[in-house]
Amino acid sequence: MTPIKSITDLEAIYGVPVERSITKVVTQVTPHYRRWIEGSRFVVISTVGPEGTDGSPRGDDGAVVEILDNQTLLLPDWFGNNRVDTLRNIVRDDRVSLMFMVASNTTVVRVNGTAIVTTDSALLARFEKKGKLPRSVVVLKIGEMYFQCAKALMRSGLWTGVGSDVQLPTAGEFLKERDALFDAKTYDDNYPEYAKPKMW
Repeated sequence: MTPIKSITDLEAIYGVPVERSITKVVTQVTPHYRRWIEGSRFVVISTVGPEGTDGSPRGDDGAVVEILDNQTLLLPDWFGNNRVDTLRNIVRDDRVSLMFMVASNTTVVRVNGTAIVTTDSALLARFEKKGKLPRSVVVLKIGEMYFQCAKALMRSGLWTGVGSDVQLPTAGEFLKERDALFDAKTYDDNYPEYAKPKMW
């Protein structure tokens, strides 16, 4: 296969951007974007570092980020697997992208900007839950923000249950694929209880 290697060749295929795809971009939180972000419990954060790219899902039982001001978003880092791929990348390359989704809604809100990772005690305290604090907070400065048209989620039927009858491997089965002696069934059966005290 022959790769496309020039922007000129790419633009020859796709033409000019739809005008609204450019004019819809904002550079700070507006009232409508505030409502959307405060209503979103799920975001995918994308980063880049020396080893390559990383995309990580983050979720919460309320708003997944806090809006500090019209230029700044706060994303707490709760208990995970300690790989910290996202955080490693931010420490070395501050470019960050977020994709906010809300269940049953086909619009996606995208934010591109720069970020730092901090353990500032006042910021950690903002996210206290049941006596627990996040281990760090990602502080994101907004460069640009815009909504993505709904076609991707409409095509996929993501929120309609289309494709939900596909037989997929479980987390335990993924692990057993790497270790034949691993007890996948016990892992899968016990994971919900194992995870409960480690959600925050």
